[in-house]
Amino acid sequence: MRRNLLKATYLTLITALTLCSGVARVYAMSPNDYTYSQASWDSRDVFGDNTAKDSEKLINNVKVFYNPIAEQVNLSFKLAKSSSVSIKVMDALGNEILQLMNGNLDAGIQNLSFEHGGKLTTGFYFARVVAGSETVVKRFSVR
Repeated sequence: MRRNLLKATYLTLITALTLCSGVARVYAMSPNDYTYSQASWDSRDVFGDNTAKDSEKLINNVKVFYNPIAEQVNLSFKLAKSSSVSIKVMDALGNEILQLMNGNLDAGIQNLSFEHGGKLTTGFYFARVVAGSETVVKRFSVR
């Protein structure tokens, strides 16, 4: 009970500090001993200045459009370097519905269109783009 109260207090404190300022540092006492641990949060990690993080990623700016889709799935993304790419459509339970692509793509901005041939009924789906060891999942709907 005491541990849950400490966890709730810790989370409330972090939330309050992060909402009030761009940069927050929180020191909290561990429930097991009397050592202090430090948690820090920088608003630049979430709200901008992600250029350093984006440049390290192999897949950037994945978009599924137009949402909701009708006859075709349009994807755009940027590849940092030439690599093998797999694009699959999954249902809400994680079952693979369609494999849109499995092949090599050159580095740069990719704009791809795929006809689903009526295999996607009305509902929500997920496009899973895999390049190297990175995976990006985007949700879209079919009308």
